[in-house]
Amino acid sequence: MIVLSCKNICKSYGIDTILKDITFSINEGDKVGIIGSNGEGKTTLFRILSKELAQDEGEVFIDRNRSLGYLAQHLALDTCNTIYEEMLLVFEDLQKLEKKIADLELKMNEPYDEKNASYHEKNIKDYGMAHDLYENRGGYTYKGEISRVVKGLGFIEEDFNKSISTLSGGQKTRVALCKLLLLKPDILLLDEPTNHLDLEAIEWLEEYLKAYKGTVIVISHDRFFLDSVTTSTFQVINGHVNCYHAPYTKSLELMKKDYDSKLKAYNLQQAEIKRQEAIIEKFRSFNREKSIKAAESREKALDKMELVDAPDKEKSASKIEFEASVKSGYDVLHLEKLAKSYGDKKLFSNLSFDLKRGEKVALIGENGRGKTTLFNIIMDKVKSDFGVKVLGVNVNVGYYDQEQSNLNLDKTVLNEVWDDFPELTTSELRGFLGSFLFRGDDVFKEINKLSGGERCRVNLLKLMLSKSNLLLLDEPTNHLDIPSREALEEAILSYDGTLIVISHDRYFLNKVINRILELEENGVNEYLGNYTYYTEKKKNPQRFETYESLATGKTKTQINEEKKKKKALEKEAKAKQNEVKMIESRITENEEVLEKLQEELCKEEVYSNPVESGRVNKEIKAIEESIEKLYEKWEELSTID
Repeated sequence: MIVLSCKNICKSYGIDTILKDITFSINEGDKVGIIGSNGEGKTTLFRILSKELAQDEGEVFIDRNRSLGYLAQHLALDTCNTIYEEMLLVFEDLQKLEKKIADLELKMNEPYDEKNASYHEKNIKDYGMAHDLYENRGGYTYKGEISRVVKGLGFIEEDFNKSISTLSGGQKTRVALCKLLLLKPDILLLDEPTNHLDLEAIEWLEEYLKAYKGTVIVISHDRFFLDSVTTSTFQVINGHVNCYHAPYTKSLELMKKDYDSKLKAYNLQQAEIKRQEAIIEKFRSFNREKSIKAAESREKALDKMELVDAPDKEKSASKIEFEASVKSGYDVLHLEKLAKSYGDKKLFSNLSFDLKRGEKVALIGENGRGKTTLFNIIMDKVKSDFGVKVLGVNVNVGYYDQEQSNLNLDKTVLNEVWDDFPELTTSELRGFLGSFLFRGDDVFKEINKLSGGERCRVNLLKLMLSKSNLLLLDEPTNHLDIPSREALEEAILSYDGTLIVISHDRYFLNKVINRILELEENGVNEYLGNYTYYTEKKKNPQRFETYESLATGKTKTQINEEKKKKKALEKEAKAKQNEVKMIESRITENEEVLEKLQEELCKEEVYSNPVESGRVNKEIKAIEESIEKLYEKWEELSTID
């Protein structure tokens, strides 16, 4: 059943046409990914669907029995509330029912008055109806649902009572997303929902959306997320929407086939038009009545021809190319037992690792664990509380800041780059800016007027021009569209220097990274592979032992010998464990016998009879000696390594 559709939607701003003749339909339960370069009109389309913005032409149909939720609409947060209080607003009807039920319970506890029998009967009836309604609407589960969603999106129990006014912009966005998910609209519009989420929260959101019973339409540049959640892909390109019934990666092949087919049809028609025009020109050159009529006839047919449009081509991405001006030493970075805290908040301790020339390493971990702080320690912007940091010979560091705080908002794009690289000529600078899609008057735009994606491009250009041999990249794909992410990936793959990157972009991590460091409170866990390797290793720690041993330089013979030794040790350990359990069982049995003998010794007929008391005492001594030997053996086995 169709729950949402668009027919010939058009939208312009002045002379700029953003959307033209947009037509598509979406069925109940569909999971649709909206992709396209920055500036193509994806968010504009969402604002039209949510009735936040009016289209210039065309019609939008939304099933009137379906509710629609959009993160940017009707979800203004009350900054006076705590996170938990804001979530409770979603369930105001249930809270009113709770109060009604409590009031009715008080009335039902009143002494029964036969004269007011109808009053009592009404209270009982109202209570039953209110109770059933409360149960059916999830009254007994909504508080658990709040906890599940809020924790799932990265908050902890201690955050529940935090005032929204104290939260960062990213945290407020997460609160709004929590609130939207708890509302459970029939049609869910999500614009870049994975921004501001750590890997664990992104994975939780994926599972939540895959199980979501309603319709989900999501704008995202997170290719891994799109492949995991969506079943259809809508490409917004040059004001049009191309629809493909496949998730992102599978849709790429369909897009290519579609483009090739349209290009072939366009080229064939253009060739036919040129052929007809040549024939018409030839007929006219004869300058005879019959040939002129033939030319006119062909011209009319040509005018009536339904023209095939040239296929839409994706906008070119920035031409990124990282190159190190000098070669660093083989040992690029050494960190040993680093620790950092802010007040009572401990970020990390005992953090140690080495970085070698040419390595491409990812630093991952929960939000707030100190990944960006570690970058600042490496750059000497922040001092560690404890530990050693050593940069290698000829190492010069280039830093990409996800907050773009190194940009002067009052400068133009041209001056921002030129002031840092004054040795560039005007033509060289304009060439570089042009390759990063700043052409014509765009170079005179002030930084504060740029979008997030444009600021990213300025920073990436400055990083490229720095020619550093150690790059520290903090969330470099945030705000970048898919073509720009792909260009960045290719630049990193061909880069001859060393790289550490903080990123939640799993597609990116799979493509360019060969080592992952997971930052935790007490140091780092190391994984010798990309993101998929990391997830598989987390599930099954023994799976890649051979690969890891080979990576450390061991031969296959050494690996096999180590495996044999390991199996023998495991067998020996298991036998020892079984023996320990058997001894513990015998100790328990003997102690039970000892307890019974001691009870027997307390009986008058035993302690008053020398023969009987002698027998019992002899048995007690034997049992105690047996228990002592068992404990000695147990202690011996328990202390063996």
